Amino acid sequence: MREEFSSQISPPFLSLGSDRDLGLDSTLQELPMYNFSVEISHTGMEVASFLEKYPLLPGVILVEQGQFIGMISRRRLLEFLIRPFGQELFVQQSLAVLYSYARTPILLVADTTSILTTMQLSLKRSPELLAEPIVVQTESGAYKLLDVQEVNIISWQIRGIDNLIRYERSQAQMIQNDKMANLGRLVDGVAHEILDPVGFIWGNIIYVSNYSQDLLKLIAAYDRELPSVPPAINQIKEEIEFDFLEQDLSRSLASIRTGAERLKKLVTSLQNFCHIDELYPKPVDLHACIDSIILLINSRLQGEIEIVKYYGQLPPVYCFMGQLNQVLMNILSEVVDTLLNDAVRQQLHLEETKTVQKPRIEITTQVISQEASNPDAPDSRWVLIRIADNGSGMSEELQQQITESFSFDTKNGKNTSLALSYRIITVRHGGKLSFDSQIDIGTKFEILLPLV
Repeated sequence: MREEFSSQISPPFLSLGSDRDLGLDSTLQELPMYNFSVEISHTGMEVASFLEKYPLLPGVILVEQGQFIGMISRRRLLEFLIRPFGQELFVQQSLAVLYSYARTPILLVADTTSILTTMQLSLKRSPELLAEPIVVQTESGAYKLLDVQEVNIISWQIRGIDNLIRYERSQAQMIQNDKMANLGRLVDGVAHEILDPVGFIWGNIIYVSNYSQDLLKLIAAYDRELPSVPPAINQIKEEIEFDFLEQDLSRSLASIRTGAERLKKLVTSLQNFCHIDELYPKPVDLHACIDSIILLINSRLQGEIEIVKYYGQLPPVYCFMGQLNQVLMNILSEVVDTLLNDAVRQQLHLEETKTVQKPRIEITTQVISQEASNPDAPDSRWVLIRIADNGSGMSEELQQQITESFSFDTKNGKNTSLALSYRIITVRHGGKLSFDSQIDIGTKFEILLPLV
């Protein structure tokens, strides 16, 4: 091999070491690549000598005056050598002549391309090209060769990591589901224990109220029939403040009744929220579900957020009540957090804004019809649940992140409450979940459930 030829060769193998931490998003920059560029004026014999010296080199990158021309693989060059009279006809020819006969389509990718994507592109090639090396263009504009076998091995390793991550996630999800099921049973049992004494209070408060009224009537009759009351009785009336007691007793009993009624509704809402779904969906009153969730988050509203309901006429909807309650809780909690944060910012910048907008949530329900994509199919009917606020809205970046989390192919480990809600609505109920947000106008979530 000529001395001037060998002096133009860069080190053909760029090793990154064996401690690479490859993941699902790893790119070609993390793989070892070959750097072997030669001018097309050199002969095939010179290249063959160099390939013999470096048996792992998959091919040659051809350049003309430093400009990239193409690539000839080791396999293509060997095909010329083993042909009848191949050594006499081709080996002494320049690479330009050889490339004119051996030119094949090449797979050219950037070094920022992920390993898995490169693997998919490689497998889409025709069968006779599957063993051809891949040409990688670096950010600096240089061209390198990547052995397709290296990509195959690494991609299978990454897929093994992916499968392991999916398995661990599924195991964690199973543990979480079991924990939530046990917690639901525990809360349901505690709620049942609370409802028992509340039932005693609720059932007896009516009798206590009637008894107290009867006793007051009796005392009033004594006062009418016995005009001269003994001093001892008058002293007792003064000590117990009988006049105030007579007026306040009915109000106290009414307050106890209201508190017992509110506690009963709260515990019932808690039971509904922790409802453990069965194998098949059951008909559910959506308005009752929404009201129960609002009752549970009422303490977070702090009297600052106004909730307005526009309920339509809805039939019972077949769904998994426990999961649907979780979706409503996730969305309403997200909306309440946003509005409370906006309220705090408005208070901090009160002098600048001069106006404070009262936080408001509008909940709308109605039955809608949508035209079917197939002209022969009947129009579909859906139940719409719209939850809209008048907050500051979401940025485009945040909306993009939420939309990406809805994708089932997402590779990040974040399983947000909105992403979980999307899966519950779309997968478990065959419905649709969408949102729309505009800066300084607000955010709107829409849930569509099929009406069977």
